[in-house]
Amino acid sequence: MTAVQSARWTGEVRRHLLESAELKRALSAIVLDAVVEAAAMITRAITSGGKVMVCGNGGSAADAQHFAGELVGRFEPGLERPALPALALTTDTSILTALGNDFGFLHVFRRQVEALGRPGDVLVAISTSGNSANVLQAVAAARDRGLRTIGLTGRSGKLIDAVDLALAIPSDSTPRIQECHITLVHIICNLVEHMYLDERETII
Repeated sequence: MTAVQSARWTGEVRRHLLESAELKRALSAIVLDAVVEAAAMITRAITSGGKVMVCGNGGSAADAQHFAGELVGRFEPGLERPALPALALTTDTSILTALGNDFGFLHVFRRQVEALGRPGDVLVAISTSGNSANVLQAVAAARDRGLRTIGLTGRSGKLIDAVDLALAIPSDSTPRIQECHITLVHIICNLVEHMYLDERETII
């Protein structure tokens, strides 16, 4: 690789990093209260005997699984706390393929919410565009069944108005939105762990 080529690619790396950092800086000015409320909503559900369900497509499916994994497992190393009830609706290939085949891809999340959702649970719906039809169907089913709903999305889209609480990233760039989503997922998981432990101490 020539020096000119190296400079070109290192410049690309710098651009991506700075774009991501600047978007997170902008996000920090507008989303703080909503993130705290999202964590509090999830904590209230768990301490009341409910659970968290998470769904999304593609990269958002990976984020859904990451979210559920942190709650069932542990986010903060060394923190002693019980496993928290959470599941990603993106992981059971038998269910997903059966629903896709028998009902259509539009219903792969909705049908699971109808089967597993109970009043007091929380559905976290992730869509960078805010217009993923199967995610919106899941939100509709959740609201019909008395679940609270949180949406992680981008600047626009139907998900913002469909959920009880929207965490909307002020961008139209899918990679930048996804980078912010996983950051918010980490923050929410950390807050939930500590809110849950605080609430349990209060009850005891």
